[in-house]
Amino acid sequence: MLFAWIVPAAICLLMHFTAEACSKGNVTANKLPHGVTEVCDKGNMTANSASHVQPGTNITLSCQLKQLKYNEQCKIAIFFNSSELIINYGTSVSTKFQVLTYGKHMFTCKIVCEYKKKLICGVDIMSGNPPDQPRNVSCIQYGTDGSPTCTWDKGRLTYINTTYVIQLSDGTDIFCFLEENLSNKFGSLVLSKKLNFDSTYTVVVAASNELGSAFSQPLMFMLIDIVKPHPPRLLVEFENSVTNFAFVWHDEVRAQHCRIRYRPLTGYTWNTVENVNSENFSLYGLEPHTEYEFQVSCKIHPERGLWSNWSAFQTQTPEAVPTGLLDVWYKMQDVDSQTQNISLFWKALSKSEAKGRILQYTVTFKALNHSGSETEVTTQTSYTRSTAKMDYRITVTADNSRGSSPPAVIMTDLGIGDLPPPQKVSALPMGNGSIFVSWKPPNKSTAFINGYVVEWMDTHRKKSLAPPPTWIKLVASNLSTVISEHIKDNMCYDISVFALYQDRAGRVASVRGYSREKAPSAGPQMYTTPQTNGVLVSWEDIPSHQQMGCITAYNIYLRKKDSEVAPAVYAISNATSQREFYITNLQRGENYILWMTASTAAGESPWGNRELVCLESAVDWLIIVLTCSFFVFSVCVCSIRPARKVLYSLLSATVPQWHNKAIPDPANAMWAKSYAAVKGELSVPSSLFLRDTSSFEEPETIEVEEGFTKTDSQIFHDKLIFGKVHGRENHDWQSESSFGKQESEYKALPSTTDGDSYDHQLPYLYRRMAEVTEQMQTASEYLANPISDRAPGYLPAGILTPVTDAAAEQQELECSPISVFPTTFLTPTFSYGGKLNLDTVRLNCSSFTR
Repeated sequence: MLFAWIVPAAICLLMHFTAEACSKGNVTANKLPHGVTEVCDKGNMTANSASHVQPGTNITLSCQLKQLKYNEQCKIAIFFNSSELIINYGTSVSTKFQVLTYGKHMFTCKIVCEYKKKLICGVDIMSGNPPDQPRNVSCIQYGTDGSPTCTWDKGRLTYINTTYVIQLSDGTDIFCFLEENLSNKFGSLVLSKKLNFDSTYTVVVAASNELGSAFSQPLMFMLIDIVKPHPPRLLVEFENSVTNFAFVWHDEVRAQHCRIRYRPLTGYTWNTVENVNSENFSLYGLEPHTEYEFQVSCKIHPERGLWSNWSAFQTQTPEAVPTGLLDVWYKMQDVDSQTQNISLFWKALSKSEAKGRILQYTVTFKALNHSGSETEVTTQTSYTRSTAKMDYRITVTADNSRGSSPPAVIMTDLGIGDLPPPQKVSALPMGNGSIFVSWKPPNKSTAFINGYVVEWMDTHRKKSLAPPPTWIKLVASNLSTVISEHIKDNMCYDISVFALYQDRAGRVASVRGYSREKAPSAGPQMYTTPQTNGVLVSWEDIPSHQQMGCITAYNIYLRKKDSEVAPAVYAISNATSQREFYITNLQRGENYILWMTASTAAGESPWGNRELVCLESAVDWLIIVLTCSFFVFSVCVCSIRPARKVLYSLLSATVPQWHNKAIPDPANAMWAKSYAAVKGELSVPSSLFLRDTSSFEEPETIEVEEGFTKTDSQIFHDKLIFGKVHGRENHDWQSESSFGKQESEYKALPSTTDGDSYDHQLPYLYRRMAEVTEQMQTASEYLANPISDRAPGYLPAGILTPVTDAAAEQQELECSPISVFPTTFLTPTFSYGGKLNLDTVRLNCSSFTR
């Protein structure tokens, strides 16, 4: 049978090669059957082998010069590519060469004269392999109206030109097709022939080159065996039920046998339905609200032929009522004696449990001892509410467009003293972000335990509800678990375990744990407060990223300044809550240096900040206390009026005698009355005692009453009393004068003001005014010294001083130990008209300067 196909194939190859050779003109007289000779103008070059050889062939090369005259110094040589193989004197040269590589080998013959080379002739030898037998021959036709395409495996590379021809026979006719694909590994050729479904065809692939030829095994087929239908056009429609679907597709008329496969987009395993003989099909039991991919493939014959490529269609199934139960947890915080905050947290349902997109969550509060309930709606996975302090039954449901999930129930209980916690809770580090937590059941529990809750959170957000804690619910038979959600290395976590008593959480058992830890990378920030008998040391928590685990202890180091002795160490083991420590028995006046470290199970941190502390001595404290006490006592005494009078009387005893001399009232002076009758206006320059009048305001006029008491002396004693006047901006001179009969002695009464001490005593307030009386109509009237035996009239010194006697005036002012009047007492021009009395002359001693 094979011989029957080889003969026609050989005929096709012979016809092809003959046509190709004639078209290219490669058949020449220079080609010898047993060797290759190239004839050139200057000489000939010959190889004793064919132009195509296989690796390992030995060939003999020779070069012969024609009768040309060359210099006797010239040589003849044979070169391979650019490498010299042999060189001799004369007109011919010969050498042997073994072909070891594939490809083209170029040999040349040259004349070498001194440093010049001239080409004489050359020959090319090709090295390669004969073709292997074509294998894996197959043919396929896409669609019923297309043309077949045949492919095969060429085998090893030939490295030389190789021709492949496909011979197609239907039993009557033979058709030859030449390959046009330049691929070196596989062959492919489209047969430009229309095939029918009734005939049986045979295909043979023939390969040939200069070194040999080869033929494939014959391939026999019918068109139904090689036709691959086009992918069908698929459409998926939903039926009345949420999980039922109808498939409709359209394909080629002859493709009546199909198969279906489908899977969720998140899955990798296909569900396949075989032997579908119609163009529609229904599927049942798909998951709601799930993205699915559906594919259909068809072929013409159920037993023979090729399947079409898969046609794909993606769609999402409708939603359904949620079926999952929410995992709910809660926290309770007291606001005051009547109010509490209840914070609820829950985990979102999985996609398979939600059966659709969750639109909201419904939270219902029902007090156990009251009728009625309150319902709230939220879109978050947490809810916080302030309620009255009582027990509640709380339900939470998840809602989508189709309905609500089964309610998750939480029972809050204010009195959980009878619900004991789990025992012997421990946390062991496992590394890689995981912690192993184990516990024992509660002791002496009469209630039924239906599970446990393990809760954990970073210690630095323990008191915060945002973000919420992480928890896991376990059945009652589980007494251990490995927690890894949100667990990081080098962090400390507070782990709490609750026992659930019929959906009611009992008392908590807590422990601290970590996945992996190191020694803290920094010490705590320390503050010192010296006190009476020691130093109060307080500190802040180390930042969470520097703790590197769970802090188990603090160490305070104390040493005297400039001391070489090892420091005293105060160990603090209560590292979770204690933030201050009191150090006693320190020497006063001694300088101490303090620093602090923190420790984890992995080691001790570096030093924190250093503080220099020195306790003050007792003498210093005594002085401070006595000084403060004196000032407080003085303020208290001065604020009480009777005490202030007693204090003034005590201080008056220490004042000199002349300081209490009585000063007569100038309003009762005879001279003033006479002078008023002579001259109605008295102008006195104010520059002698006024320095600034910009802030002067006319004070209010007050009336002064005079009282008299009888004394033993016959001499009048006038006492001028300066007191503090209680007014807004008034400056008044309050005076008391005494007048009496010749047979009686009088002295001025004390001032009736608020009892303040006299601000000033002016012994030389008045002086004689003899110089003034000379200009008056009565020369015998003058101002006498207060110790005189008569009772003249008096005026304050400087009021009537003549303006012409400036030198004397200045001298007397300089001799006066006290400045009598303030700078704002009078206006620049003192005008007097009529009777001189206290309405005209007003003095305020509060402005006097000692």
